[in-house]
Amino acid sequence: MDFIGAYSLGNLLFLLKGLGTTLLVAFIAIIFSFLIGSILGILRYAKIPVLSGIVALCVEVIRNLPLLLIIFFTFFALPEVGIKLSVTMAAITALIIFESAMLSEIVRSGLNSIEKGQIEAARSSGLTYMQTMQHIILPQALRRMVPPIVSQFISLLKDTSLAVVISLPELLHNAQIVNGKNVNYVIPTFLLIAVIYFLVNYSLSLVARRLEIKERTNRKSTGKVLPAKHQAGEMMQ
Repeated sequence: MDFIGAYSLGNLLFLLKGLGTTLLVAFIAIIFSFLIGSILGILRYAKIPVLSGIVALCVEVIRNLPLLLIIFFTFFALPEVGIKLSVTMAAITALIIFESAMLSEIVRSGLNSIEKGQIEAARSSGLTYMQTMQHIILPQALRRMVPPIVSQFISLLKDTSLAVVISLPELLHNAQIVNGKNVNYVIPTFLLIAVIYFLVNYSLSLVARRLEIKERTNRKSTGKVLPAKHQAGEMMQ
């Protein structure tokens, strides 16, 4: 094992460049998958005839497919129908498709966790369905959804390493290139990227844990959330 050679300045900078690509791909995928996943989750929760059923079918199909297959599809299959994506765009697209389906279930579960009595009280107070969603349901549901959403983002960050199969120049891909220089670099390099992944993901897991504890505390505190009729009354004033 050659730790000194493996951790040379050139190799470290090359690995950091790969980490930058990993974080960039993950960040873009997180933003778009959250937006799309939220829309899909709300559509499923709303139980709109036909449309909700179609969304549910698409979500269930995607959730039960391996992410690796979706990556292969976006990079190798889409060009067959005239849609050619770069390596980076193919990876981002695959992650968005897969994570949107996962996040839609988190959103739907969060909305379903709100007591039905609050909806009925808000509607009986004169609020429309959209006003009830905007002012009563979504604010509470979002607070409950934050911890599982952060956990899903951690999974997304780790899933970026699967894009190594299409040669995305992310952290694991660059580590393999470093290893190819010298067989004695393999263990030192993989130890280093293991530490990097651990530090990034553990930091995010701490955030998720703190948010989960805060949410539990808010649920136990009767003063944190106003009764639905009280909230509705304020909206009507």
